[in-house]
Amino acid sequence: MRKKSVLAIAFAAVAALSLSACGGSDDAAEKPFADVSVPTKTKAATVLDQPFTKPDLVLTDTHGKKYDLREQTKGKPTLIYFGYTNCPDVCPLIMSNIAIARKALPKADQDRLQVIFVTTDPERDTPSSLGTWLASQDPSFIGLTGDFPTIQAGARQIGIGIDAPKKEKDGTVVSMHGSQVIAFSPKTDKGYLVYSEDTTPDDYTKDLPKIAKGENP
Repeated sequence: MRKKSVLAIAFAAVAALSLSACGGSDDAAEKPFADVSVPTKTKAATVLDQPFTKPDLVLTDTHGKKYDLREQTKGKPTLIYFGYTNCPDVCPLIMSNIAIARKALPKADQDRLQVIFVTTDPERDTPSSLGTWLASQDPSFIGLTGDFPTIQAGARQIGIGIDAPKKEKDGTVVSMHGSQVIAFSPKTDKGYLVYSEDTTPDDYTKDLPKIAKGENP
């Protein structure tokens, strides 16, 4: 039990590095929400020996239709990221990096790969605006929105802390959230790999072919 707890703390330390991706972070946001151990690190990804289960989330996609995340990504290689379209830097960079790597995959793997972007700013990220933003990144990307408590609870299921958007003194709205990308295997539907905001297009290009096959890089 002690080893498990120590490793869970190690994951918290990794997560905390990127929780301020699109703004600051408070103590509540920095707490991990899952007991996960992190025994190994590849060049790009943290590999979990106690993987995440996909979030039990039913939200609304960019076409205004209900989207059951577990059901509709079942048996498919899946990347999940929580962010928002008005993010000035990290969110568009991460999605752009994944888009570049996806285009390097064989066509069959491109079609199978599910890239899910769940907004942390649902009041502003309507299905229409979310769809327009994601289309500029990669038209295949799936955008999901809904009520904030549901989204926050879903993020917690995979160890990601997010805070409700807050308006700053200058009028800008900032959404504080973890910037991890979680990769889920098509064989088990479990999330074994955690990527940080520092992951490059080359890193994703090297790893995605194995992720598509249900292998760890």
